[in-house]
Amino acid sequence: MNLPTSATPHSTSANRARAALTWHDLAWLGAIVVIGINLRPLLTSISPLMTTIRDATGLSFYGASLLTSLPVVAMGVGAFGAAALTRGVGETRGVALGLVAIALACAARWLASSGFTLLLSTALLAGAGVAAIQALLPAVITQRFHARVPLAMGVFSASIMGGGGLGASLTPWVSRAMHSWHAGLAVWALPACVALTGWWLLTRRHAVVHIAVRTSAAPAPAFSPWTTQRAWTLGLYFGIVNGGYTSLVAWLPAFYQQRGMSVSASGSLLAAMTVFQATSALLLPLAAASFRDRRPWLLLGLSAQLAGVLGLIAQPDAAPLLWVGIAGAGLGGVFSLTLVTAMDHSSDHRVAGPLVAFTQGVGFIVAAVTPLVAGIVRGWSGGFAVAWIMLGGCIAAMMAVTLLFSPRSYSRWL
Repeated sequence: MNLPTSATPHSTSANRARAALTWHDLAWLGAIVVIGINLRPLLTSISPLMTTIRDATGLSFYGASLLTSLPVVAMGVGAFGAAALTRGVGETRGVALGLVAIALACAARWLASSGFTLLLSTALLAGAGVAAIQALLPAVITQRFHARVPLAMGVFSASIMGGGGLGASLTPWVSRAMHSWHAGLAVWALPACVALTGWWLLTRRHAVVHIAVRTSAAPAPAFSPWTTQRAWTLGLYFGIVNGGYTSLVAWLPAFYQQRGMSVSASGSLLAAMTVFQATSALLLPLAAASFRDRRPWLLLGLSAQLAGVLGLIAQPDAAPLLWVGIAGAGLGGVFSLTLVTAMDHSSDHRVAGPLVAFTQGVGFIVAAVTPLVAGIVRGWSGGFAVAWIMLGGCIAAMMAVTLLFSPRSYSRWL
């Protein structure tokens, strides 16, 4: 079908792409960064305090693992409700509601006295808030940065990963300073409130214009990702690729601790991986911005991820920082570039938005299952080598799937 587009003629788009960023563009990018920083600390703040939390709440190891796996599932399930949220309140208000949910969930941790309360605030409320933002903000980005989607999505992805690193590194410091693990978890309500305030100030002046554009626009195209094969392909692709991230976050420290590395040193490796992720999440989409065909850049990122995993298999003790850095760079770059590729399928945000939301919905559910499978394999085999081999095989399979994402196929599948 012929999809309506909000794009101007090619010459105008090219001129906009070459034009310098205005102060208003920078304000929007700043808001995207502040919002993105809030999407991972609710997960990464748990890990450094896990032992303390277990002692205080009586959570079992299985219950404690749910503190990180359930929010990822909630992110996936919640993304499927993005279309209803868009119809009900619109993208900008939906993002604001997501920030409110994150702020309330983090603040509730100050009073959490049981494992059940902690699970409820982490998995349901916070996970739903993150799902709303991750599903709706790309649609806003498509509208606001039509000629600079790779730049804006790279900034968004890098801020997400940078926020994860901040959550892991600052939470123990706050906990020690305040003599309370509750404070270390609840403090992340503050940046959510800052992001909410900035988002409200930035978008309130555009509310009337946004409504006017919405009511005068052409009818929304008839598109359902549930019945579109390409949407399912993108979702599974995104999930399996990000399964490498969730598996490494869950098991990389344990892998190196099993090989004699200290807890602090293994944690530093994970923090280093976050730095490489954030850098690549920004730079790889920028490098691919001038190319309509994203496949070579996706293959580059997947190759880096595969090289890092192969290093963990063959020579894990020779250069652990090298392997973790290479894998992290591949993970971060492919994360953001996969979302850009999904958005490339249509210039109409009413198509691109639901497609990206569906991609994340399927993807995060798959990514949540991957570390559980790796843990089962580790228990069966007694080590992590088989789990890393399986992960490498999945990456190789996704390299083959990447070849399907030809720009010529976009209109055919939608």
